[in-house]
Amino acid sequence: MMPSVSFSFMEQRIKNTGKPLNPLNLIIMDFENLHEILRSLYDEMLPLSATMAAVAKGVAGLGALFYVALKVWQALSRAESVDVFPLLRPFALGICIMFFPTMVLGTINAVLSPVVKGTHGMLENQVLDLNKLQQQKDRLEREAMLRNPEQAYLISDEEFDKKLDELGWSPSDLGTMAGMYMERQTYEFEKTIKNWLRDLLEILFQAAALVIDTIRTFFLIVLSILGPIAFAISVWDGFQSTLTQWISRYVSVYLWLPVADIFSSMLAKLQSLMLEKDIESLSDPNFIPDGSSTVYTIFMIIGIVGYFTIPTVTGWVIQAGGAGNFMRNVTQTAQKAGNVAGAGAGSVAGNIGGQLLK
Repeated sequence: MMPSVSFSFMEQRIKNTGKPLNPLNLIIMDFENLHEILRSLYDEMLPLSATMAAVAKGVAGLGALFYVALKVWQALSRAESVDVFPLLRPFALGICIMFFPTMVLGTINAVLSPVVKGTHGMLENQVLDLNKLQQQKDRLEREAMLRNPEQAYLISDEEFDKKLDELGWSPSDLGTMAGMYMERQTYEFEKTIKNWLRDLLEILFQAAALVIDTIRTFFLIVLSILGPIAFAISVWDGFQSTLTQWISRYVSVYLWLPVADIFSSMLAKLQSLMLEKDIESLSDPNFIPDGSSTVYTIFMIIGIVGYFTIPTVTGWVIQAGGAGNFMRNVTQTAQKAGNVAGAGAGSVAGNIGGQLLK
């Protein structure tokens, strides 16, 4: 199960504020449904491997005939006794082909399933802690801004009305009122832009997870459906390595999901440590928050690019080839998207900051 990644604080923020969902929110909420569809797709197409088993039986039977005949002829030509044990290999592979969905795929998935469940449990624990820390930080940040007389009117209608009541109707007071309205509108505009950038990066992050999940599902389906053919070809003398290559590639692709969960858990833990540090600072009555989300943006970009290193990292666990060039192109595309997102976020944040400092 590909994770609904820990950075989707936006959904929690909407639940707390009760504000209506915008299209970006709906897109992010639909990502989990897409992951469920991919998992259902794999389960639905898994029985198709039984169809290919019929073709594989013929290929394996012909290969077994030539394999046994060759081994027996070699033994007879040397006037040696026939070693029966190596001759059992084609028959063992034939049994695997006949019961491929249950005996082969079922066994491999059952062995690897605890790894997936364990890493996903790590991720869920980190996400739970992260959401609690984010809620605590939002509350303390609002309280800190309310303690600051220069910023309280920006987020509180009561403080804004109180400052207006303190002013008169002189030309200077009217100018001050106009300035207050402008500052409040600028603050709201800045907050809106930051939220939109945050939502955009969350969508890109979720899209990166969906790309990896889609590619993983596609590879697993292809390996599962054509697995009986790979087993049948490995019966032929000279193609024995096909069996080990198929197993190593299937296990490698299957482990993309645990590696993705570990990567997401690491990012969630890093952000939890950052939130704990921010909460410690906000607990100081003299601390004034600046409302910056630069670090969050940086970690989102790191997560977007880092997701596409998962196949490479999985290759360190079990050596397998076949997807290097394809994933290299995907990684380059992700890096370009991350650069564009980072440049856009930095440009907008810099322009807004410059306007506020004027």
